[in-house]
Order: sequence, then structure tokens, then C-alpha cells
Amino acid sequence: MRLLRGGLGFLLRAGMRHGPGRPLYEQGQSPSPRTREYFYYIDHQGQLFLDDAKVKNFITCFKDKHFLVFFFKQLKVNRSGRYEDSFPYLSPCGREHNYVRCDDLPIVFTHLLQGSSGEELLSYCGGADRLTVSFQPKKLLMRPENGRVYHPGPEKTGGVGLVKSALAFELSPHFEYEQGPGQPPTHFRWQDKRHVLTNELLPLIRDQEKDGGA
Repeated sequence: MRLLRGGLGFLLRAGMRHGPGRPLYEQGQSPSPRTREYFYYIDHQGQLFLDDAKVKNFITCFKDKHFLVFFFKQLKVNRSGRYEDSFPYLSPCGREHNYVRCDDLPIVFTHLLQGSSGEELLSYCGGADRLTVSFQPKKLLMRPENGRVYHPGPEKTGGVGLVKSALAFELSPHFEYEQGPGQPPTHFRWQDKRHVLTNELLPLIRDQEKDGGA
């Protein structure tokens, strides 16, 4: 991880940084011997940045697949006792503690893939076929207040992830609204099958919002 960060050294600026509602920190700070702390941000497109990067776009996000796979496989809810309110997620790497906050949720599904056995998979956060979950159409959730779409995700990060807006747009024609316009969708038609939407993710999303994760 340290070598990959070195490639973006122009983003690692010396000095203490903070933002609205967030405590002071310094990238690479050492609160105890041989321990280093770094701080990251995930946007609603699933792109990963150093939290204090002045510019956050495709050029400055992390793109190395091996790094992203390791980072997101380690990612979990922050129960470390440090920065839990402002950085609700943590990706540990040996003696490095990588604290993470996000625009919505830390897991963002970006592509729908076909597995080696023909199964449908959702890929997330730049990991291609190495970061996937099984696609479960009936468990898709669209929130009417913002139009965002969610799908079950890894349990370590709360069990739910956001569907990237471009992918959500591709899926949107398959939603059906028995209760009329302006109401949440009731069904999802996919591969010649009509699925009744369970909406079981809504409590998980609300729980994460209460905890400051979204």
C-alpha cells in the first residue's frame, strides 16, 4: 500500500487536515510506535481517493486493481475506537490503519458481469471480476426520495451497497410501479421473470445512516 501511495505523492501534503465535522489528522501519522494512519474517501461512483486530495476526479483516484482488491476485501465497519464517527469504515493492512468515509456507502456496484458458470455478478469499486457479489434482482431497492438504487453487499461493511448511477440508469427500465408514479417500484422484470421486490435493504440503509455511514 505504501508504494502505491508513493505514486500519488503529490497528493500527500504535509500538515494537519480537517473538514466539516471531521477531526484533525495528518496522512501517515503515527499514534503509537510502528503504526501509521491514513485517511480515504469514496465517492458515489465508487472511486477511492486520499481524503485530503484537493481535486477528486478520475485522474486522482486510485486505479491499480491489485491495490483496490486488497483494500476493499479488508474493508469493514470501524470499531477501532478511533475516528469512528467521522470515518465509519476501516481497511487494516498490517500496522497500517486506513480510515474511510464516503459520500453514500463504501461499496458501489459499477458493472454487471457474467461469471464463469454463466451466473450474473455485480462488480464493485474497480475490482472487476475479483470484487463481486451474486446479482439478486428481487433485493434491489430504489429510494424514491433520491432515486438511488441499492443491492446487497458484503456483510463486513453493513450488508448493502449503492448501485452506480450509470448502471442504475441501465436497470431502471426494468422496474415496475404497481402503486403508480411517485411511489417506490414494486417489481423488477429480468430475464423473462417478474420479481417481487422485497425492500429488505431499507432497514440496513437506515441503520447505517444513523451510525453516520451514509
